[in-house]
Amino acid sequence: MTHAILIVDDDLAIKESVEEYLKLLSYEVKSAQNAAEAIEILKTFDADVVLTDIMMQGMDGLELTKLIKGEHDVDVMVMTGYSADYSYEEAIKAGASDFIFKPFRFEELDLRIKRVLRETAFKKERAKLLAEMEQLAITDALTNLHNSRQFFHQIKLEIKRSSRYDRPLSLLILDIDFFKSYNDTWGHLEGDKVLMGIGRIINSCMRSMDTAYRYGGEEFAIILPETGLKKACVVGARIKDSIAREVFTPDKGISKSVTVSIGASELQDNEDFTAFIKRTDKALYKSKETGRNKLTYS
Repeated sequence: MTHAILIVDDDLAIKESVEEYLKLLSYEVKSAQNAAEAIEILKTFDADVVLTDIMMQGMDGLELTKLIKGEHDVDVMVMTGYSADYSYEEAIKAGASDFIFKPFRFEELDLRIKRVLRETAFKKERAKLLAEMEQLAITDALTNLHNSRQFFHQIKLEIKRSSRYDRPLSLLILDIDFFKSYNDTWGHLEGDKVLMGIGRIINSCMRSMDTAYRYGGEEFAIILPETGLKKACVVGARIKDSIAREVFTPDKGISKSVTVSIGASELQDNEDFTAFIKRTDKALYKSKETGRNKLTYS
């Protein structure tokens, strides 16, 4: 992988010699004589490292470092020949990743650049890993929907937001009809395929603002911000009908379909999350008690 370096130095001899050396090492290199020129170059040049002198006409290297770190995801290394005037701590405080005194050996510069690049790659990989771990912590592994832990966290946030801005909030809870019988007849692996299929269908029927959760074993929940009861019922009906049309093949030559019962409700004034969920659950069980494969609202 070729890394890109931007050199900023008003000493032409140093700038040109460093640029020539780094190009020999197969870096992609551009250079600027002052901060203003460097800022313009960074608008179109995707640098991995900016190597800047501190003492320059106009904006100095530390101010440039602060500006770059505020606007770009790029490492900055600062150079200076004035060891008594600037400290490593000042450079790091400005946002620099490293600090090197002139004159320096080119080999040392290359080693320092490589170290900065390695550390940045490690930080990005670690951040990616942490993000993946965080996502796993809130995701149901089977359906790829959010899990119940995240449901309770999110619904509390949405209720607060709804109350603060006086905006509607609705909730759907759905349960697979006769799922225990399906599992007992065809086995848990086939039952898992049904759960995965329903998770996929729910995702395909939701709007961008909605979030879906595997609420329990065969129960799912959908939080619908900025949504009144009438629109929530439209979304719920679309999910119910789409699931009923899905065909599963638990065994060779055998086609089966499943249905869901759904409860829908809109948040009422001063209602907490427990009462909101209970009311939606009651609507769900009314759907089951009155025939299943239907939506009841409360």
